[in-house]
Amino acid sequence: MLKRKQSSRVEAQPVTDFGPDESLSDNADILWINKPWVHSLLRICAIISVISVCMNTPKTFEHYPPLQYVTFALDTLLMFLYTAEMIAKMHIRGIVKGDSSYVKDRWCVFDGFMVFCLWVSLVLQVFEIAEIVDQMSPWGMLRIPRPLIMIRAFRIYFRFELPRTRITNILKRSGEQIWSVSIFLLFFLLLYGILGVQMFGTFTYHCVTDDTQRGNVTWNNLAIPDTHCSRELEEGYQCPPGFKCMDLEDLGLSRQELGYSGFNEIGTSIFTVYEAASQEGWVFLMYRAIDSFPRWRSYFYFITLIFFLAWLVKNVFIAVIIETFAEIRVQFQQMWGSRSSTTSTATTQMFHEDAAGGWQLVAVDVNKPQGRAPACLQKMMRSSVFHMFILSMVAVDVIVAASNYYKGENFKRQYDEFYLAEVAFTVLFDLEALLKIWCLGFTGYISSSLHKFELLLVIGTTLHIYPDLYHSQFTYFQVLRVVRLIKISPALEDFVYKIFGPGKKLGSLVVFTASLLIVMSAISLQMFCFVEELDRFTTFPRAFMSMFQILTQEGWVDVMDQTLNAVGHMWAPVVAIYFILYHLFATLILLSLFVAVILDNLELDEDLKKLKQLKQSEANADTKEKLPLRLRIFEKFPNRPQMVKISKLPSDFTVPKIRESFMKQFIDRQQQDTSCLLRRLPSASSSSCDHSKRSAIEENKYIDQKLRKSVFSIRARNLLEKETAINKILRACTRQRMLSGSFEGQPAKERSILSVQHHIRQERRSLRHGSNSQRISRGKSLETLTQDHSNTVRYRNAQREDSEIKMIQEKKEQAEMKRKVQEEELRENHPYFDKPLFIVGREHRFRNFCRVVVRARFNASKTDPVTGAVKNTKYHQLYDLLGLVTYLDWVMIIVTICSCISMMFESPFRRVMHAPTLQIAEYVFVIFMSIELNLKIMADGLFFTPTAVIRDFGGVMDIFIYLVSLIFLCWMPQNVPAKSGAQLLMVLRCLRPLRIFKLVPQMRKVVRELFSGFKEIFLVSILLLTLMLVFASFGVQLFAGKLAKCNDPHIISREDCHGIFRINVSVSKNLNLKLRPGEKKPGFWVPRVWANPRNFNFDNVGNAMLALFEVLSLKGWVEVRDVIIHRVGPIHGIYIHVFVFLGCMIGLTLFVGVVIANFNENKGTALLTVDQRRWEDLKSRLKIAQPLHLPPRPDNDGFRAKMYDITQHPFFKRTIAVLVLAQSVLLSVKWDAADPVTVPLATMSVVFTFIFVLEVTMKIIAMSPSGFWQSRRNRYDLLVTSLGVIWVILHFALLNAYTYMMGACVIVFRFFSICGKHVTLKMLLLTVVVSMYKSFFIIVGMFLLLLCYAFAGVVLFGTVKYGENINRHANFSSAGKAITVLFRIVTGEDWNKIMHDCMVQPPFCTPDNSTYWKTDCGNYAGALMYFCSFYVIIAYIMLNLLVAIIVENFSLFYSTEEDQLLSYNDLRHFQIIWNMVDDKREGVIPTFRVKFLLRLLRGRLEVDLDKDKLLFKHMCYEMERLHNGGDVTFHDVLSMLSYRSVDIRKSLQLEELLAREQLEYTIEEEVAKQTIRMWLKKCLKRIRAKQQQSCSIIHSLRESQQQELSRFLNPPSIETTQPSEDMNAINQDNSAQPETSSQQQLLSPTLSDRGGYRQDPADAGKPQRKFGQWRLPSAPKPISHSVSSVNLRFGGRSTMKSVVCKMNPMSDAASCGSEVKKWWTRQLTVESDESGEDLLDI
Repeated sequence: MLKRKQSSRVEAQPVTDFGPDESLSDNADILWINKPWVHSLLRICAIISVISVCMNTPKTFEHYPPLQYVTFALDTLLMFLYTAEMIAKMHIRGIVKGDSSYVKDRWCVFDGFMVFCLWVSLVLQVFEIAEIVDQMSPWGMLRIPRPLIMIRAFRIYFRFELPRTRITNILKRSGEQIWSVSIFLLFFLLLYGILGVQMFGTFTYHCVTDDTQRGNVTWNNLAIPDTHCSRELEEGYQCPPGFKCMDLEDLGLSRQELGYSGFNEIGTSIFTVYEAASQEGWVFLMYRAIDSFPRWRSYFYFITLIFFLAWLVKNVFIAVIIETFAEIRVQFQQMWGSRSSTTSTATTQMFHEDAAGGWQLVAVDVNKPQGRAPACLQKMMRSSVFHMFILSMVAVDVIVAASNYYKGENFKRQYDEFYLAEVAFTVLFDLEALLKIWCLGFTGYISSSLHKFELLLVIGTTLHIYPDLYHSQFTYFQVLRVVRLIKISPALEDFVYKIFGPGKKLGSLVVFTASLLIVMSAISLQMFCFVEELDRFTTFPRAFMSMFQILTQEGWVDVMDQTLNAVGHMWAPVVAIYFILYHLFATLILLSLFVAVILDNLELDEDLKKLKQLKQSEANADTKEKLPLRLRIFEKFPNRPQMVKISKLPSDFTVPKIRESFMKQFIDRQQQDTSCLLRRLPSASSSSCDHSKRSAIEENKYIDQKLRKSVFSIRARNLLEKETAINKILRACTRQRMLSGSFEGQPAKERSILSVQHHIRQERRSLRHGSNSQRISRGKSLETLTQDHSNTVRYRNAQREDSEIKMIQEKKEQAEMKRKVQEEELRENHPYFDKPLFIVGREHRFRNFCRVVVRARFNASKTDPVTGAVKNTKYHQLYDLLGLVTYLDWVMIIVTICSCISMMFESPFRRVMHAPTLQIAEYVFVIFMSIELNLKIMADGLFFTPTAVIRDFGGVMDIFIYLVSLIFLCWMPQNVPAKSGAQLLMVLRCLRPLRIFKLVPQMRKVVRELFSGFKEIFLVSILLLTLMLVFASFGVQLFAGKLAKCNDPHIISREDCHGIFRINVSVSKNLNLKLRPGEKKPGFWVPRVWANPRNFNFDNVGNAMLALFEVLSLKGWVEVRDVIIHRVGPIHGIYIHVFVFLGCMIGLTLFVGVVIANFNENKGTALLTVDQRRWEDLKSRLKIAQPLHLPPRPDNDGFRAKMYDITQHPFFKRTIAVLVLAQSVLLSVKWDAADPVTVPLATMSVVFTFIFVLEVTMKIIAMSPSGFWQSRRNRYDLLVTSLGVIWVILHFALLNAYTYMMGACVIVFRFFSICGKHVTLKMLLLTVVVSMYKSFFIIVGMFLLLLCYAFAGVVLFGTVKYGENINRHANFSSAGKAITVLFRIVTGEDWNKIMHDCMVQPPFCTPDNSTYWKTDCGNYAGALMYFCSFYVIIAYIMLNLLVAIIVENFSLFYSTEEDQLLSYNDLRHFQIIWNMVDDKREGVIPTFRVKFLLRLLRGRLEVDLDKDKLLFKHMCYEMERLHNGGDVTFHDVLSMLSYRSVDIRKSLQLEELLAREQLEYTIEEEVAKQTIRMWLKKCLKRIRAKQQQSCSIIHSLRESQQQELSRFLNPPSIETTQPSEDMNAINQDNSAQPETSSQQQLLSPTLSDRGGYRQDPADAGKPQRKFGQWRLPSAPKPISHSVSSVNLRFGGRSTMKSVVCKMNPMSDAASCGSEVKKWWTRQLTVESDESGEDLLDI
């Protein structure tokens, strides 16, 4: 995925400079322009210009009037500098003339444009100072381009040590991919925009009071809160008494007052869909739709929108950036620097022998200067005890700082115990720093980065303990001491270094992000600073906070809506596009860059991957050797072997008891030897034999040696002799070809990849089988000898790697065999081993019966009795699903699902304890699970058996769920107090859906994928907790007690905060009504209270950590920011912005990167090299590839052929796509039966439908009905067109709302066909579809977790009173509503506010100690654990698995041509050739047709029979061997070509490589045997031909003499004579010998070869072939039209030449062309009657 780009070659080309050409000619008369200090000055001036434009706003000048003149002076100075630079460059370069003139250089044009903008800004400011132009006028928008001058400060770094073409191609390709994905996103936005318009329409119906009058709607006329309603009585929400449901648009409200979100028309709908897809505010749109329309419609629309757009489509952007960044990273490796170890640069590593006798690398300080301290102090300073003491003191200091809390206003904080402790720790760490400086010297001390950081902390904390600076911004230095604790854990230290080192990549990205924020804030500032009633962009700090808020997506919709309402209806679309583009870039591309950088840092280097593969395989072999601990416990007991008594023997003598294993070894000996001899590799076969005979050798060495000498040694020796002989033949052939130069002197033609890989294999094997370089390289130059020697060394190294691979494979076999032997020994020596519950016997009939029941499963796979291959059935997917688990597990899955459905009906008001119908499901579940566990325990055992029920965590969970269900069923408590053991038991009962994880194997795999990366996830969690602890400690020391304020904003002091006041109520967030004169907003009187904010405070570290955790999820941080700025000070807003930036940009992306990396590691792709990853992508791509479903063009040039040309023309396809889009545009407004616009729109849709009917008809005529039906796309078009025809009939017949709905559905269905007509959309849609398929079990696992939490939420929070976010839409009163709330929490929509609503405690609620369903209080601790755990598991881990799957599939489908082993053009060419051979379109062809297909291949898959005849034989024989001469499928041939087109040594992994090399060796051996056999047959044929030729000459002379004699004795008569019987007999004899009659002719015509001129009528149409060459069949012709064929042999090489004696003068060119075409068609379809041996006779 990430590393396959590394194979790109960096050629020695000049440095690419995308920066400006600042080094002008040296002979220029203006010298100062070339000075480096001038360039630096101009870059500094660019930053000053940005600062100046950021201060140039009316509000800034109003607060600080002198800044107006300061900015004017700065702009004037900058104007003169940049103008002088521009004039100087124009003078040196020339303005227009010349190749490097000023206007021809893009950077010069940019500089000139910036100078022009600076002049315009300066002139405008002059007019503003002179009050000619108002400062609040829109003329200030002329300053918008000025912030772009920031580019001048950084463009100097646009120089790369890479070829310009390479960088240009990278940027072009990445730009094309981003553009394609943007089109894909636009497709889904348009799709859901159309659906939204047709399903919902307007949201303008609200509940208003009965006395509301038209044109006089105020805030007091609306319900509190504002509620949408439905016109239909049976749908949506109905207004309460005193209110009525009215359309506010009909009551006189404008569009601006109603808000811009909704589904009124297509533009507004797309805008609303994008808002919802950002997962910000989508749930409130869904609630509005639920109140206005049917509930199912809203749930279906918004849940699918979130799933597809927010979770799948938008994550494709991450895949694009990761893929692009992977290539850029490899190319820019020199710029960013390579990875290095964590060892300091001032140290050297040396080998040192440890106490255990091993060797390890130790860092030795050889370059650091020594200080003046005594040796004892230096030794103490370097000791581990000293370092552990310092780290322990740091930990104590962190604990003390974290224990700080708010003690009240009257407490004197400067001299409390925390201050004294801080002074003590500061003095201690100061002494530590002084000691290190004394020991190392100041130069040696500061040479380490860690020491620099410690020195910075020492200086900062020393200043911090000064009383006036205590609890100031210097507190950061105190809390940053916790970072030193990273040194405690080496794993954590390495992980941190891997993520953040080298810091140039991440640092560059942080600088780029900050620069982007500054530039966009300045642009937005100049764009909206003059807008009245908009305070978000009045000054630069407020503009920066607004743009940063959009970057984090928290409340970005509020920022946009406020701006849209302020600018007015005219400019609203432009402003909306501006904000959407910025949000799209910031949230999808910028954040994806952070993920790509972190993934790159987590990626291993290429040279370590194969080593890691070997080590991992070796570690897996070691783990398989040992038995689990629960079985090794039997080794502690004495051996009691089980003895058997042999019966049915004479009783004359006593027969001792004999062990079973001793008898079995002789029974299995012969089978083991035979299986060992079947192995081809000598090392593997000998090792496996040794392992299988190990126990036998220990028992009886004599018999074993005898068997080896008599059986194994002879057969193994024969195998070795055969292999050696074949190797000699192959080496001789290769050497002869190389010496003869058969590959030289050929015409210059590009060789195919098949040919290249074949010759690589041949050369590698010739070197590997011991061919000496002296034999190969006779007559070669010295350079060639050196190259051959290097190749030999390289291949010998590869051979050494092969031996390591084989050793690992042997070690795995040894481990498995050893484990089996251990189990057999335990089974034999311990009677209670493998006995369930130590009672049931091992082979007891009851246990066997239980095993049959437990392990019975569906198996519908049918095998061929001859070949043994599995036949594909029609419903094989359904059969695979049924055979996924056993019958018993299927029963338990169904029972568990039914039990979960029963639990769905439980609620605090309908409890299982009081509902007999729900108790039935409980009894059924417990009974069935009891039967299941009993059967499994009796079959496999409980714990101390090899296949015990409790052998992993899944078994423990099963027993736990069963015990909880059993206890609850037996207890069934009638009264369940809140926070009691009974309620805890009910919560644990909610884990029942997790049984599905244990019963389904794929679900267990999902769990393993989650927990396999627990280490990395744990390290990331520690890093984030450290970050939170640092900021929490700082927040406690600075904000403790300062956030409390009176709820009356007019009261400042606490003493005045008493009494009551009137508070206004927020009626609606969507409506923008203005208060009329004398009107007040609705409100009520409340008491004044001095308190902290409701949801957070910083009075202690616990509350601060909770607040920062919520902020880390990017929810609620805007409220925290506003409170801190308002109640503490604006300068402290930096605190929360820094934390959000670090948490959002680095912390959360760490989770994404770690989960993706762990997913790749679990899939086995993390350790894959570039070529191995490409190979895995190729295999996956080939599995999805299918034969073309396009029928061939008709033969003649008639009507069908013309129709075929028209329908396949690109212009025709584009026209149809445009018509589909045009018909979709008709759904831009809702089709309502009451709207008069609907009728003409439906009529136009009818016209489009008839056009599409014509299209389908033309395709059916062109392709024929059967050919049309072959394509799935054509079937879909036919289905949609048929539905359209049905709709047309119903529309004109009924003309009601249902027909309009059906017509809209038909158009939407047709809109999907756009993807099939666009290649990019098709590939991206395929990515999403395959991602859904592969993530099916992840989605199911997410739903099961959701279900468990939903059941638990009903028990814990089912009766919680309504609050800020717990309302009639979002609550836990039932499992269904709980699921919707949890789905909302997955998207992060105000999850923290829901959590705080569920924490409500007395006196804000009514407690009840008897039962939990009678109280409306929440559970503080339960809510904290419930919501935080759910959000971390689902949002941080499960959703990131979807991202990992999308990234994997994107690299699979959308990789570039140069990164593919087989390109799409190669696959397309193969599909076309396959269609030519597979004329019946069945997807399979006979094996003998493969050779026809291989001959037709061209391009990179071409097989040249002149050069690669042996390769052709190998490929044909491989197909015959693997399929036993039967039919082969499309994927079989494609798989064979893929293996032959890659270098298997580089692309294949260990086990697959060994298997493939063994197969190719076997194929080469068999082909060599057949080649020798055919050569011998040819020799015999030549001998027989010579004998027959001599005999035939004598026989012909005798015949001629007899004929002359008979003619002399019997003169010819007038009647026509028939051939004699002797002649017929001779002809029959000749026809019985095909080799002599059809392939070999005599040199001179005689009377005996007349059979050569005749042909059997039955064979007239069959093709005749000789040595791989086809010839036209000789049709029956008159006597005068004879054809003679002469066979000439020269040096063993034969050629066929057909000489036409007489031709038909009446034949023309057309008839010849048709005959040749028909003949070629017959060659591809004819059944070959040749033998398998003749297959290789090419």
